[in-house]
Amino acid sequence: KMKIYDNICKVAKNKGVSINSIERENELSAGSLCKWNVVSPTVRSLKKVAEYLGVSIEELLREDDGKGE
Repeated sequence: KMKIYDNICKVAKNKGVSINSIERENELSAGSLCKWNVVSPTVRSLKKVAEYLGVSIEELLREDDGKGE
């Protein structure tokens, strides 16, 4: 199962960026990112967040293989 929000949280934590600021800076509604594990985001929104965090869309879409880091 895809965990887009979990991936975003991981990247954001590594970069010292809050989820709140990602939403604000990318004009996404507050609390919208946390729903992305359940509801798929639009490509446009996903692209904005990936660019903001300086990662590829693929990295945010990566599924957990169970091996950890």
